[in-house]
Amino acid sequence: MEGILVWIIVGAVAGILADLVIKGIKLGIIGKIVVGILGGFLGGWLFSLLGVSLGSGILGDILTAFIGAVVLLLILRLIRR
Repeated sequence: MEGILVWIIVGAVAGILADLVIKGIKLGIIGKIVVGILGGFLGGWLFSLLGVSLGSGILGDILTAFIGAVVLLLILRLIRR
């Protein structure tokens, strides 16, 4: 249960930050959380492919999820156009 709560918090922070950087995609708070969580998976996958580590702990997780969420929102923007 605790792990799920951490995922939601990390996803919310990453999704909100990514939404501030990538303008024009209106998702709502639930959408931002989902994008942040999916961004965490995407960022983790991309960084593992590249052999890059952004550190351990909550800040590393948030940074990884943020970068993944930004990539995800850019892809979403391309698809919507």
